[in-house]
Amino acid sequence: MKVGTDGVLLGAWVSLESQPNAILDIGAGTGLIALQLAQRSNAELIDAIELDESAYEQCVVNFEASPWADRLFCYHAGFDEFVDEMDEKYDLIVSNPPFYAEAVSSGDVSRDQARQNSSLPFEELVEGASKLLNENGTFAVIIPNKEEFNFIRLAAKTGLYPNRITRVKGNPTSEIKRSLLEFKFSKVEPIIKAMVIEKERHQFTQDYIELTQDFYLKM
Repeated sequence: MKVGTDGVLLGAWVSLESQPNAILDIGAGTGLIALQLAQRSNAELIDAIELDESAYEQCVVNFEASPWADRLFCYHAGFDEFVDEMDEKYDLIVSNPPFYAEAVSSGDVSRDQARQNSSLPFEELVEGASKLLNENGTFAVIIPNKEEFNFIRLAAKTGLYPNRITRVKGNPTSEIKRSLLEFKFSKVEPIIKAMVIEKERHQFTQDYIELTQDFYLKM
């Protein structure tokens, strides 16, 4: 699967101020976000989980080919079984989850499954993340803006509350498309910001360039 803007955004946006030592990427795809976090941090352990076999195999190849191969590991597993079997607690958990709850069909089964909310329901994601997160840890996701209220409500049931929210538009006149959300077990007034990706077609805004330029060869 091609590199998507959502993954690049989350991997660049999530805060590393707390200097996490153990990081988990849920639904890693081909490993993009985990690789970004390896590039941005000194975390000794960066785990990833991916259920789709072809994506998992590509993730392993990408990890092994990177300069941070000794810090990266991908599990071929479903999230529910991973939560049940893993004793490890993480300082930072990130996820660019599948979120097309409506039926979609592109003719590519793997791509469709990756986009289907049914393969990792938000409720299962939030509950599992809360169990694997250290008490002072951070859980960060990127989801459709229309799902923001519901996702925050589900998170609150597990004791996780938004600390940062950034709402993303494709261009100045478009609707808000995505919400970047960062949760902690502490309840505070969240810092809320907005971001626009393009001023016009193929013309990135300064905010987007400053956030993501470390991850593009050309910008």
